[in-house]
Amino acid sequence: MRTRREFIRTIAGATAAVAAYRPGGIDRVLAASRSAGDTSPNEIAKNEDFWREIQQAFTVDRSLINLNNGGVSPSPRIVQDAMRRYLEYSNQAPSYTMWGILEPEIESVRSRLAAAFGCDPEEMAITRNASEALEICILGLSLKPGDEVLTTNQDYPRMITSWRQRERRDGIKLKTISFPVPPPSMDDLYERFERAVTPRTKVILVCHITNLTGQIFPVKRICRMGKERGIEVIVDGAHAFAHFPFQHEDLDCDYYGTSLHKWLLAPHGTGFLYVRKSKIKGLWPLMAADEKQDDNIRKFEEIGTHPAANHNAISEALTFQEGIGMERKAARLRYLKDRWARRLESLKGVKILTPFDPAQSCGLANISVEGIDPRGIGEYLWKSRRIIVTPIVHEEFSGLRITPNVYTTLGEIDTFADSMETIIKSGRLPA
Repeated sequence: MRTRREFIRTIAGATAAVAAYRPGGIDRVLAASRSAGDTSPNEIAKNEDFWREIQQAFTVDRSLINLNNGGVSPSPRIVQDAMRRYLEYSNQAPSYTMWGILEPEIESVRSRLAAAFGCDPEEMAITRNASEALEICILGLSLKPGDEVLTTNQDYPRMITSWRQRERRDGIKLKTISFPVPPPSMDDLYERFERAVTPRTKVILVCHITNLTGQIFPVKRICRMGKERGIEVIVDGAHAFAHFPFQHEDLDCDYYGTSLHKWLLAPHGTGFLYVRKSKIKGLWPLMAADEKQDDNIRKFEEIGTHPAANHNAISEALTFQEGIGMERKAARLRYLKDRWARRLESLKGVKILTPFDPAQSCGLANISVEGIDPRGIGEYLWKSRRIIVTPIVHEEFSGLRITPNVYTTLGEIDTFADSMETIIKSGRLPA
């Protein structure tokens, strides 16, 4: 039976072989990054030679155009390869290879994620997705009947459903606020929260960036306001981490939950929960943990048997991200968004529901076409051009959510824009 040291040597050798010999390996990403030198992120965003190297790192099906990367993104080849290696090794003798050798490596993943987010590793729990991370907070905070929770009516449905369950079970009150899309300013968003706070408000749940329109919120101001008033603030970062540059100090939040299979391109079913160290003891885990773990961030990872391959391969996704550079990645995502949105915004009946201000949005945007149901547009785009988009039908607005990623080509963006322009100018869906 191989020792842990022998396994690590095997993994290291396999990783080097993948990078050196397989087309689209991390070596090509790093080479492209080196060649960029001191060129500004905005200039690199328009450099198709640079992004062609990034695109080659993926195994996506180019017979379709996937513009729903906000739901879940494909992982680059190096992440898929790492998962396969870990999974194959796990299955040799799981009680030893998975539990004894691979599972302890979660600590190195924890350290790398903590460094990327800008926090202490002892404040970083690795979860299966944003929903799990946020439900730990939603169901784990101690509340009593009559306590109010404040959020917007555009937060993710699962989070609202979780609060509604607490309403039924515990007698708390969920209060939602509305805001226009796009809003007049970040100040307006902050003031809507501030005006809605009452003496009964005990928790605020705020999106870092909304999943419906890609609106970025003034999170730090809201967190500061919460602290001043003794209100717990949970930040829903499902679409934010690895989408645009920030670290914890830019938010100063106590709780932050995100998925890693969206913008970090990590294995499907990975996420993290940040909890400020002083808050860990007061937050109940989703699944029971021993009392001796009360102050330990790992109590939030007590979920029973699970594959080590998924969370260990997060490291490869972090390496891929670091190879590109966060500033370059965000600039590219904004460039792709602006390419289609600027082209279509001037057409009659079109409203872009997402601000162009880079402080308020990045790669995720929403387009509304007057008089045409977005569900019909989505169906037509798929049947006619094999383009995947996300129809959004909210009680206050409707539109198509468009989310490209770093592997998306300009040709794919233009094909989408061509199809949309045809629909918009005709005022109806083609027969």
